[in-house]
Amino acid sequence: MRNAPPPSFSRPTRAELAAAVTATLKDVIAPGLDVLFCGINPGLYSGATGHHFARPGNRFWPALHAGGFTERLLAPWEKDLLLERGVGITNIVARTTATAAEVTREELVAGRRRLERKVRRYSPRWLAVAGIGAYRVAFDSPRAGIGPQDRTIGATRIWVLPNPSGLNAHHQPKDLARAFRELHRHCM
Repeated sequence: MRNAPPPSFSRPTRAELAAAVTATLKDVIAPGLDVLFCGINPGLYSGATGHHFARPGNRFWPALHAGGFTERLLAPWEKDLLLERGVGITNIVARTTATAAEVTREELVAGRRRLERKVRRYSPRWLAVAGIGAYRVAFDSPRAGIGPQDRTIGATRIWVLPNPSGLNAHHQPKDLARAFRELHRHCM
């Protein structure tokens, strides 16, 4: 069960969601993590709240728990607890959008370059990209599949996960849990 939201947390209003178009999120990152999870880009809900994977229908936090990365289901506002577990969060593209489909190919490629610099700086053991389509475009790997990749960034290995967005009907919660568990077995 999730902890109650902090007093400062409330569901964003329509005006707050509209204003979140220019928002960016602070990475949850530190040197030497076991896994740096990487989303495609923050949604408007995340931009409005300041928390990664914050939209109620997003399945990242349940998959993270089901995969064994946390001993209980964390809420988005508890994101900083991940660091003590050797886990962090970033995004390929910093800009918020209503859906990841709004992110352009050029943004994904430019985002990959920024991500590579970040990974070299912080040296996580694994980079786990949540979104096969975005990974294929950003990393120019059209045949990439879910799971470990042959490519590395420096000494950091790369793993591709399904996109945990509630809009991704191709992967159900049990599929996400299985994919996250497999990553956990390999990297923790």
